[in-house]
Order: sequence, then structure tokens, then C-alpha cells
Amino acid sequence: MTQKLSSKIDGLFVGKVADRWPGKPPSAIQKDPATGAQEIGVCGFVQDSQADLEVHGGVEKAIHHYAFDHYAAWQAEGLIPDGAQPAAFGENISTSGLTEDTLCVGDILSLGSATVQISQGRQPCWKLGRHTGQEKMPYLFQKTGRTGWYYRVLEVGSVAVGDKVSLVERPQPNWTVRKVTQARLTKRITPEDAAQLACMPELANGWRIAFAKMAAGQMKEDTSRRLAGPDIEG
Repeated sequence: MTQKLSSKIDGLFVGKVADRWPGKPPSAIQKDPATGAQEIGVCGFVQDSQADLEVHGGVEKAIHHYAFDHYAAWQAEGLIPDGAQPAAFGENISTSGLTEDTLCVGDILSLGSATVQISQGRQPCWKLGRHTGQEKMPYLFQKTGRTGWYYRVLEVGSVAVGDKVSLVERPQPNWTVRKVTQARLTKRITPEDAAQLACMPELANGWRIAFAKMAAGQMKEDTSRRLAGPDIEG
């Protein structure tokens, strides 16, 4: 029987592509509160945008959900201001009570009238550091595992603040979002587990490919451009 797990949606956030930093690519990481019912299409909130669809958005990373539960820790560590409001990390959805430890990759959830599925955790990039004013924030996301997660949309619909997000089905109960995300970002994983994840149909294709390489012993990966950003100044 599927575990009963749900939370009220405390905030929905959407953004537009903008030039945020001189000499750097544009970004839509700035998300602002969305009021009223928000339409969800196959690529996420219809009113939302992403600047670089190779690394953000698209079908496999349609919606980013972040646990407001983590804000107290970031504040205690002095990395975000006291009283910081949701969307400080560019998330689309904010809730309390759902975390990387209570949810699993592959979980199917109802989101208002839409149905979504957790496809992968977040791979933080340099834009997160620029947006928060903490250059080390992408590295700290990886270190702490407080990354949030992405949904693919299985059934389109709409959602509003105050609606519930509820677990419907859990096909991969042994693979929490934290466990899979930390394995992907740190590469601390056995070849056997990597091979299992490489064949997990619910996992985003890009991550399956990465785990297949790990299973074959290919652990080297250049993450400098993702974490530090492209140097296009001048």
C-alpha cells in the first residue's frame, strides 16, 4: 500500500528570462509569487520560463520543488538572510513536510489537478551562487544534499496556493531523492548500484547515462563549467 504523504502548497513561483549579470548568460532563476490557478503543461508552468533548456527545464525538469524545511538551516549557517522567503533558490513550488529524505525518485504525486513524477534531484549551477550572493552555494547544495527535486508532468492540469501535493504511487521505495542525488553528484556509489540506477525507467535519461558510465568505472567528470560558470566576459 502506498504511504499516505501530502503537504499543502505554500507558494508557487514563476519567472522570465533576464540579463542578470554583465558578461554572463541570461537567467530565469528569479522567481516571483504566482497568484491564482496556474496552468501546468508538459514542460511545467505555462507562465514560467528557463534561459538554457539544455540544463534547466524541458520535459524531464519541468518543475522544481524545494522544501521550505531547509531554510532554517541555511539561515543558521548565515548563507541566506533571516526571514528569507520561498523562491530564494529559484524554486517553483514551496512546501513544508516533504523533503529529499521522505520522497523517492519515481514517486508519482497529484499536484492540484495535474499528476507529476519525480525525475531527478537538482544539479546546482553557478547561477545559484550569483542569485544568492554566495558563490559557494552550488557546492554547498551538493555537500548538504539540500537540493530539491524536479518533476516531469504525466498529466497536465492546474494548481493554486493552498492546494495539496500528495503521493499517489511509489515504484522505487529504496531510492530516496537524497540517496540518488548524492550518488549522482559525489559519485560515491558501488558499480552494482550504479548499474541498477542506469536501468531505472523513472530516472531522467541524462542521469541514467551518467550512472551507466559510473557502472563502467568512468568516474571522471568536468563540473567546472556548471559550478563556476562560463567565462564569456570581454
